[in-house]
Amino acid sequence: MKTTSFFADFLTTLLERRPWAEASAAGKPPREMCDALMSNHGEISGIRLAGAILARFETMNEAERIAFFEYLTEQLDVDADAVEKAARAYRDEPDGSRLEALHSVAEPRRQELLRRLNQAPGATGRLVRMRLDLLQLTKTHPQFARTDLDFVHLFKSWFNRGFLLLRHIDWHTPANILEKIIEYEAVHAINNWEELRRRLLPPDRRCFAFFHPAMPDDPLIFVEVALVNSVPGSIQGLLAETRVHVEPQAADTAVFYSISNCQEGLRGISFGNSLIKQVVEELSLELPSLRNFVTLSPIPGLARWIEACAEDGDERAGRVFRASREEPGALEELRAETRQLAALYLSEAKRTDGLPLDAVARFHLGNGALIHDVHALADNSPNGLRQSCGAMVNYLYDLRTVEQNHEDFVTGRVVASSREIKALARAASAAKGRKANA
Repeated sequence: MKTTSFFADFLTTLLERRPWAEASAAGKPPREMCDALMSNHGEISGIRLAGAILARFETMNEAERIAFFEYLTEQLDVDADAVEKAARAYRDEPDGSRLEALHSVAEPRRQELLRRLNQAPGATGRLVRMRLDLLQLTKTHPQFARTDLDFVHLFKSWFNRGFLLLRHIDWHTPANILEKIIEYEAVHAINNWEELRRRLLPPDRRCFAFFHPAMPDDPLIFVEVALVNSVPGSIQGLLAETRVHVEPQAADTAVFYSISNCQEGLRGISFGNSLIKQVVEELSLELPSLRNFVTLSPIPGLARWIEACAEDGDERAGRVFRASREEPGALEELRAETRQLAALYLSEAKRTDGLPLDAVARFHLGNGALIHDVHALADNSPNGLRQSCGAMVNYLYDLRTVEQNHEDFVTGRVVASSREIKALARAASAAKGRKANA
């Protein structure tokens, strides 16, 4: 008998011979089960009890889940008086034992509960789904945000970049993963297997995804890449069934045309920055001929902004917005106006904290990209017309400047952009100024 087989059989026997772990606590109310898990020091019994708690949670109705999160939020919170006492003791005499005491009371007990729940087989993915329920309930129970901080704190450690695995997704990837690529695609819908084949099988197409060892069959985030010559100006041309394929070794541009986060329960845990940088490294090694790394990205807030400009009396914005809703073909005559408005929006529309209003812009500019160009009628799908009046944008990842662009954006809210974008934004501002002075 092989050693590994012996130990596997031995562990299985132990698990089968310890039914008392479930019998003693698993049939009790969830709070008592959690209390038992927190006080239990036996690893095997803890694993079984953690699995029983997670299984119970998955059968709960909404009222029961609210009660469960109330327990985590109120009963397993920090003891503020104990924290204050420990902090005073450490301030008066800073040493290792007092610092350890401060650490032990400063961390909410629910963090330890979540760690122990994560012992169970498949627990990491189940806790990600649990957090999704928590996020949904936090809308009506804002106090649950305290518990969410602990989920985020732990997930940032558990899903640290060092644990993530980059995998190349192709037409030969197992079908259960390909089905999830179809399901999770959030930018340009994949309607059937034939459309997926066109994105994965041709030699000038690539797809990369991050996976976590605890969730080996469930992608966290993936990016779709097209290898082309010259920077593209429309998604229709990039995905056309009749397009001319490019030999990968002859391509000079890699286009990231779709980036999709797959796990809503990991909202706020950023993977995109690391994914893009590693894919750039991978492609640079594979294809030295590549000179440009750009996106072809949606502008999801543009239509709302254009509509607001129209309501404020901007006639050009009104024409673009009406055409996108009533007569998309008329946008052909409004290409210049659409590009100018898109450039102005991306360059100057800001939130109260000084960051760009557009979420996709915040992501790419925060990664060190610059706004390279904007295109009218780049996405004439119903969704593209609805969210951006058909416009799309290229963000350029210039490896020589990404670090400086990132630093300028984070410290000074500087929006890096090309001369073309700056000229378009100036033209849009001048047009608005002439209208205001008329």
